[in-house]
Amino acid sequence: MSCCLFEYCRVQELKAVREFLFQSQQNNNSSVDKKGENELAWDDSNWGSWDNPEAKEVGSGETTGVEEDTAAVSAPWLQDCVVSLSPCSDLMVVAKGSKAVFLSARWQTDDGGREGMTLAVSWSGTLILTFSPSVFRSSTGRPDWTCIVVGFSSGYVRFYTESGVLLLAQLLNEDPVLRLKCRTYEIPRHPGVTEQHEELSILYPAALVTIDGFSLFQSLRACRNQVARAAAAGSEVVQPPPLAYKKWGLQDMDAIVDHSSVGIMTLCVFDQMRNASILGGFHASVKGSLPAMSQYITVGEDPTQGSSQPLLSHVALAVASKLTSALFTAASGWLGWKKQNEEEPTQKQKPKVEPATPLAVRFGLPDSRRHGESICLSPCNTLAGVTDDFGRFLLNWIKALLGWVQVSEGRGESSPSAPLPRRHAQFLVIYAPRRGILEVWGTQQGPRVGAFTVGKHCRLLYAGYRLMGVNSVTSQGWQLHTQQVCLFDPATGALRTVTVPFHLALSDKKSERAKDLHLLKRLTTLLKNYLESEAQRVLLDIKHPAIKKQALESLLANKNAPVSCLTNITRLLLANPEAVDEALLQLCSSQLKLLQLYTDIQQLHSTVEASTDTEVAGVEEELARVSLILQRYTELTSGSRPSVSFAQDSPDASLPVRGFLSQMEYCVVVYPVGSFLFWGCLIGESPLQKVCDTLQETGISPQHLLSLLLSVWLHREKEVLKKPKAVRHLHTLLTALSSMKGAVESSWDMQCVSPWWQQVRSACVQSHSAAAALLAAIVAHHAAKDNITSLAETKFQSEWEAVSLELEQWAVCVRQLEDVLALQTLLCVAPLKGTPGGATPHCSVKALLEGGRGGIADSVAKWVFRQDLAPERLKDMLQRRGEAQRTEQPSQPVLREKSQEDADFNRARFPDSLSPDLLFAHCCWEYVVQWNKYPEEGRYLCCAVEHLKLVSSPHIQLGISSMMWNTFIVKRFSAAAFLMEKVMLEVEDKDVLGSQLLVLTGQRLSYSLLHTQTQTKPAMELLARLPPTLCTWLKAMDPSELGCLSVPLSQTSRLVSRLIEILPENHGQYSLALHLLEAVEVLQGED
Repeated sequence: MSCCLFEYCRVQELKAVREFLFQSQQNNNSSVDKKGENELAWDDSNWGSWDNPEAKEVGSGETTGVEEDTAAVSAPWLQDCVVSLSPCSDLMVVAKGSKAVFLSARWQTDDGGREGMTLAVSWSGTLILTFSPSVFRSSTGRPDWTCIVVGFSSGYVRFYTESGVLLLAQLLNEDPVLRLKCRTYEIPRHPGVTEQHEELSILYPAALVTIDGFSLFQSLRACRNQVARAAAAGSEVVQPPPLAYKKWGLQDMDAIVDHSSVGIMTLCVFDQMRNASILGGFHASVKGSLPAMSQYITVGEDPTQGSSQPLLSHVALAVASKLTSALFTAASGWLGWKKQNEEEPTQKQKPKVEPATPLAVRFGLPDSRRHGESICLSPCNTLAGVTDDFGRFLLNWIKALLGWVQVSEGRGESSPSAPLPRRHAQFLVIYAPRRGILEVWGTQQGPRVGAFTVGKHCRLLYAGYRLMGVNSVTSQGWQLHTQQVCLFDPATGALRTVTVPFHLALSDKKSERAKDLHLLKRLTTLLKNYLESEAQRVLLDIKHPAIKKQALESLLANKNAPVSCLTNITRLLLANPEAVDEALLQLCSSQLKLLQLYTDIQQLHSTVEASTDTEVAGVEEELARVSLILQRYTELTSGSRPSVSFAQDSPDASLPVRGFLSQMEYCVVVYPVGSFLFWGCLIGESPLQKVCDTLQETGISPQHLLSLLLSVWLHREKEVLKKPKAVRHLHTLLTALSSMKGAVESSWDMQCVSPWWQQVRSACVQSHSAAAALLAAIVAHHAAKDNITSLAETKFQSEWEAVSLELEQWAVCVRQLEDVLALQTLLCVAPLKGTPGGATPHCSVKALLEGGRGGIADSVAKWVFRQDLAPERLKDMLQRRGEAQRTEQPSQPVLREKSQEDADFNRARFPDSLSPDLLFAHCCWEYVVQWNKYPEEGRYLCCAVEHLKLVSSPHIQLGISSMMWNTFIVKRFSAAAFLMEKVMLEVEDKDVLGSQLLVLTGQRLSYSLLHTQTQTKPAMELLARLPPTLCTWLKAMDPSELGCLSVPLSQTSRLVSRLIEILPENHGQYSLALHLLEAVEVLQGED
């Protein structure tokens, strides 16, 4: 196994991310800048090929789904952004200036049906000032939630949730934040090693602030819970108390740009005595106990690199006074100690910033010409990689980015006498953007173990920490996988991780393992050119059993290798047992059987034989009984509606040998293998008995073959319904599989349920292909009956008919599947155009049984909504069906429309689940749910009320009304009332509001008296009795400005009453309002 770089995730919507972050830049400016840069810059496009013979091209020849956006995001725009990735790789933050975008992980299925993880935009927005984000996970043993730590140029450090909600903010220093780094808990590898605690460190230009991880985790969790409670209750968030922190003033360096916190360390006795003699001379005294200290490493200018080690006793004294004053200031209001007459400070006032404790450099590397730029600490805290402004890291890598990979020794790689615990190896990952290569080196003086050719605008993301909130107790037995080093390519949006085997830290040019690895690489090259003889020789030359097994597995997984080549090489390994071990022999034996089966099945499918179609007694009668509903279901599912089909789903599509071996090896029940084995037999193009005999000789369990047969039958429902003879072939195959050894045990008690036939029933009741499941159940029922009859004749040898619990189970299963098919036929009726409701729901026996009594009524209610069936029409359908059941036979159709016949048929099959009250109740709830989704469709709420009126039981009406009000309606009424109250409170001049409402009332009354088509005589008489001033005022009104013309007079009367309450009596239009009230009351009395 060699070092590899594989893609595990892809970032979506990169173009939208770039447009959001770079809105202020114009495209023409960028093109002009790019043109000028190309004219003046060196042509270094081929630099990546220098001294890199082992580099491998990553992603060449692949077709991705973001090729259309490649040109838009291929520019080096990511180099101007700050990028941070969570240790679980499920959240990425991309930021520039004052804007940030959060991308969260989502599982997505591509066109080929393969599932993979992608990162999509979950939140984007603007945050104040420039910042550098750092993402970490907080948990108590398992991943819980993600917190984003943001450092600002104002000195503030703020903590946000994945959705951009602020949890906590605190001013720690008045200088800009330079770097944020996190250290999480690691299990000590050896006894005596100091346990490292969690810590968050914030670097400023002249100060370093550290926050204990445990207290930080508890505070953030409390803040998150408090924000959630405040959001649910609609109240304000209570300001949390300040965080406890340590603040060190970094001295003896001109400039500091990066840092690393090594953690708590203790010196050995020799180092303690050496330091004491150097500092104190001959008469220096040495303490009996070894001092513990926290070590911090910084890089910058003069010296290039420095190290400081404050003693823990000094740390406690420095923090005590700051923590006491900060907590006392906050607790005065937080715990209720503040005086009542004491005013709150204004929010604009800047918080108090505690002074820093001086911390001098203990060790340094002075170099006036070099200025350090970054430092990357290894996971073992004993090594660190540093880059400087020369743009180099050891071997002339310009603008290099660093990361570390720690690999644990596998169980099979260590010798039996190796001491515990397992060994660990450190590998340094270096990305050189100017050369476009990614290299992996062993430490400390190890060779280069991997090199990959990648893009020149990628970003190497190395978190250097794992989950926060973990301790020695919660970490027991916890093996959560986190990505250590990730390479992000903005051109394609791909996230790749580096995988390094442990043995690369041990091997060299003279190692036998290294030779085998070289042969493995050569074998991979030979397979591309179909050199079978050379591949056989290389495979035999490999000595190590594990690598030989890996070579064979890669050979079997090669898509270009023909079946004959795979068969010959596998037989060659079996013919040389001295060159392979026992595990490899078993692998070769099993794979050879599968290869032979693949070849034999292909030959049988190409054989043309006339199939004998014989009618099965009992099956034909059952098919005739359900023929009408099957025909109706076929018309609805395979009508003239447009559909999409794929070439790989065709019965003639060939299954590659690679897919056949991988799926059969792990006994995975998948449709392609079942189609390859049995589809030719089901459609009558392959000899059934020969195929069954070939399958029996391979030793594959009958249960696995039965699962494959049922998978292809249930998956190809449309093709099965078009081929009536397929039912007879299914009966033949079921009978043949049942007769295999290990299928139905001869000692089976007929009064018990057979596991073999129970497997068929389980597949049928769980399937959503209603018609195919019913046909399979009918065939299996009669096959089981024949099997039970033959067993009874063998055991009892009498003329008594065998009665078995198995047959009773089948009778119930067939009836249930018939009912499900009838219900599915109703649900498949095409909805009206423009009616929402989503795709056609699919049901199964298992889903209906688990859904309880209301599951069927809920499905029919969704169908009623999609059909836009009026409540009165549904009531008529139920009444007609009830009358038909009292006067006619249940099998006779009453209605003439197809959809109504389907509804009547289901009403007869589910008399209890589709009772009128239950159905009207579910229809009411479905309509109110849809109204909640589409509040602009007011008719949905009206239909819900109409359905509720048709419920005969007052108790059910009351319960559903209460649920509707408390779940949906009260929220909107409360929001409307709150808005109206807020508007009324915010109105300063109620003489102005009254005048506007008076005009509105006049427009409504003018429309009722003068602008309606049906003017009544009493209305004209009222207009003549009105005062001349009011009559003239009404004629001057323009009702065309009204949003709603048909307003009931009762509402207008209440509006005038409210208007009189608002207007004072000395108002000039108060008398006009009184006349309006009198006119409205007269009109309302006449109506």
